[in-house]
Amino acid sequence: MSRARVPPPPRPPRSEFGRFWGLDPRTVYLNHGSYGACPLAVLDEQASLRAQLEADPMAFFHEHGPVLWRQALRCLADFVHADPAGMTFVTNATSGVNTVLRSLALAPGDEIIVSDHAYQACRNAIDYVCARSGARPVVVAIPFPVASPEPIVEGFLRAVTGRSRLALVDTVTSPTALRMPFEQLTRELQGRGVDVLIDGAHGPGLLPLDLGALDAAYVTGNCHKWLCTPKGSGFLHVRADRRESLQPLTISHGYSAAVPPAERFRMEFDWQGTRDPTPWLCIPMAIEHVGGMLPGGWDAVMARNRALALSARGMLCDALGTRDALPDSLLTAMVTLPLRAVEQDANASYANHPLTEKLHAEYGIRAVVFPWPPHRALYLRVSAALYNAEEEYQYLAEALTELGVGG
Repeated sequence: MSRARVPPPPRPPRSEFGRFWGLDPRTVYLNHGSYGACPLAVLDEQASLRAQLEADPMAFFHEHGPVLWRQALRCLADFVHADPAGMTFVTNATSGVNTVLRSLALAPGDEIIVSDHAYQACRNAIDYVCARSGARPVVVAIPFPVASPEPIVEGFLRAVTGRSRLALVDTVTSPTALRMPFEQLTRELQGRGVDVLIDGAHGPGLLPLDLGALDAAYVTGNCHKWLCTPKGSGFLHVRADRRESLQPLTISHGYSAAVPPAERFRMEFDWQGTRDPTPWLCIPMAIEHVGGMLPGGWDAVMARNRALALSARGMLCDALGTRDALPDSLLTAMVTLPLRAVEQDANASYANHPLTEKLHAEYGIRAVVFPWPPHRALYLRVSAALYNAEEEYQYLAEALTELGVGG
């Protein structure tokens, strides 16, 4: 006789903002940080733009589209307080990091500084350009948990030598959700003659950015995460004195154009063959739409999400019998908690850990549990977006307790 199937537990409600997104009601979505989630109204805007494009592709690409492209560039530059002349679009932050790294004229013995919390795709790009040129990566070990910014800054500064060419610095680290002291690191490192490339994959819409004041040589970031634009909309901002030496990953018509350097930068990065421009063209609408959901605009959105993440951290620490990995000052709207030590696994993945799969299969929860090889640790990471509510994190805490995770 077969056993009766146990019905799944009822899902907790989303926040009052959940109606603006088309997320599956059967899913408790706590992983905004990995891929973002685009509101329905922004997706409608993208569909409208695509319809305009396909109604007359020639008119769109030669007349209407370039105007919208310039407007989107300026809107994003205004949002992050950047020089619009140095703002260009890339598919995602990984593309931006690759663009910078593969434009560098590295020599044998040159060094690129990177932390052991860096996103693996970007670390792979560093290893690739170093292997081709004879340069070498210099890895800064950052403790986790960590109690203050001082060990982070000191670790990077100790790594600087006369051969240091570039430092890759995150705004917020992907695996550990650590809000890096990137402003101080940029100032200190560039003061020592080391260009800084800011990996702001978790940047716009997650924490305030002022790229003009930051003055980093290069800043790249995603809009499809916390700005909630369609997938495939990132940016790369290049300081004026570094634009002439930079080339896009795709060499196209702009390479041979007999134009001044400023125009060449625009031509090379803006026109790389036929592609769907609508993810980038939706940036102005996404900034206005999501920022308009709270009376205080984007400052209120970021503050609300961060407060929710801090509340979630308390619930999860209680359920897991663990302590905070980071002080409040080093947290944004994502939280990572160590679960246990694990053996190093070069094939570790965000997606395929059994606990990640079990949380979804049995509880409908989308959160990530993953081994992080550099730290030999198993981590749980959750995010807090506008559509999330406290009840969802309590539901996750109860699920982890039922599954025997933690204390």
